[in-house]
Amino acid sequence: MAQYILIESRDPFDSNDVPQFYELAGNLAKNGDTVSLFLVQNGVLPTRQGVKSTALADLAGMGVEILADEFSLSERGIGHDRLASGVKPAPLDVVVDHLADGRKAIWH
Repeated sequence: MAQYILIESRDPFDSNDVPQFYELAGNLAKNGDTVSLFLVQNGVLPTRQGVKSTALADLAGMGVEILADEFSLSERGIGHDRLASGVKPAPLDVVVDHLADGRKAIWH
């Protein structure tokens, strides 16, 4: 099976196509692929516990690794203690490591 890192920089509050990107991550995971969803910039906004974070929790339940850029979280005042279930803070280095390991990348 293939390995992917999907990078989301938009938030679902402002961009209507973010749910389709989440759906892509879920479909890849359902196919048995290894999938990490790395949230960066405004993409970290739905990581806060609340209404829009349920989609991320659902993805984590499907086996998608949900990672939120530590710098983006800090810049938006989102503490690690406020993260939704299944979301892990991570440095940007994770993306570089995944690319070096040969993962296919899709940036949205």
